[in-house]
Amino acid sequence: MHDGELILGQVLRFAGDPFVQGADAARFERRGGVLVAHGRIVAVGAAEDLRRAHPQARITDMGDALLSAGLIDAHAHYPQTGIIASWGKRLIDWLNSYTFPEEMRFGDPDHAATVAARYLDLLLAHGTTTVASYCTTHPVSAEALFAAARDRDMRIVAGKTCMDRNAPAGLCDTAQRAHDESAALIARWHGQGRAVYAITPRFSPTSTPEQLEALGALWSAHPTCLMQTHLSEQLDELEWVHDLFPEARDYLDTYERAGLLGPGAVFGHAIHLTGRERGRLRDSGAALVHCPTSNTFIGSGLFDMQGLIAEGQRIGLATDTGGGSSFSMLRTMAAAYEVAQLRGFAIHPAQLWWLASVGSARALRLEDRIGNLAPGLEADILALDLASTPAIAQRAARAGDLWEALFPTIMMGDDRAVAGVWVNGVRRVGASG
Repeated sequence: MHDGELILGQVLRFAGDPFVQGADAARFERRGGVLVAHGRIVAVGAAEDLRRAHPQARITDMGDALLSAGLIDAHAHYPQTGIIASWGKRLIDWLNSYTFPEEMRFGDPDHAATVAARYLDLLLAHGTTTVASYCTTHPVSAEALFAAARDRDMRIVAGKTCMDRNAPAGLCDTAQRAHDESAALIARWHGQGRAVYAITPRFSPTSTPEQLEALGALWSAHPTCLMQTHLSEQLDELEWVHDLFPEARDYLDTYERAGLLGPGAVFGHAIHLTGRERGRLRDSGAALVHCPTSNTFIGSGLFDMQGLIAEGQRIGLATDTGGGSSFSMLRTMAAAYEVAQLRGFAIHPAQLWWLASVGSARALRLEDRIGNLAPGLEADILALDLASTPAIAQRAARAGDLWEALFPTIMMGDDRAVAGVWVNGVRRVGASG
């Protein structure tokens, strides 16, 4: 009888925040290992030490692959899988031209189940082991995603999207239905297995104040749920919010008045924030999620990573598919680097990797369960080939340290770099071995 699986390779984990401590926050083992048993990480350390201490463990040697926590996508729309990379103008045009017509199809449980399975398999192929996704206004769309995640034993954050205005009639619910259908989904899924429910108003323009208040009351009754929505993505969106909520101090206030601000609130985009909003977001314990491929694809603006980090904001990273143009958190890290460069801030590879793992876990209030390689955490593990293409291999061969070896994969890598993925201790991607 063996005592778990010992996965060997180069090992990257974090003992602190690289935005505070720099690269010294990372811990790197050139020849290391991760011992996994019963879905949990048991030990992390030098390969030979772990071999000696656990001689009965089954060995999986990944060679020079880099072992890290599975990547975490903190904001996405699985129903938009089929319309990713659709040509468009601005956010509101894109919603009307592509998003809403596509989301109408998710009242069909078979269609929802097919797309949910395809979407999660795409994520795993790209090394993402947890996602926070919006569903559609149809409860069956949320049922489909939770069920697909359960089938794969994936940790999932999701919720039925709520809209009762400024959307097609076939996608609108009401304040009461939004509350009651969300409550039923919470009762069925929240805390079951690896599922976390997120109360999900799409954004203030598609919810009446009455619906936002109903969802605020629901969150108050279920405070262990998360609350996810959009905030300050585009300038014309801000004008729309001002017209719809003339009494509100700013965009954030439309949520704050309804009881939708606090620890466990997760706001996607957060590009065009006022000083008051920034202060309230930080002080409330809310999280901001940077969606760089989406922000450039739809022309939304440049997220102030340096300034928001310096203020002490809680920040995660996300693809925002399908407004975002990639399922890959590698491509998302690359875009985050490029966006920050345009604002005069060079994000270090250690900081990029932290954002896509520990940072996103913190944004989702899950850092005690996922996002790092540490004893007791759930065994979601990525093995990354740092020489997956000729272009990357020739660059990595010149590397003088881990970060020089990893950065080319961040900037140029894709699913070909994913050598293996373990979800809750079970290998889901790559040949067993």
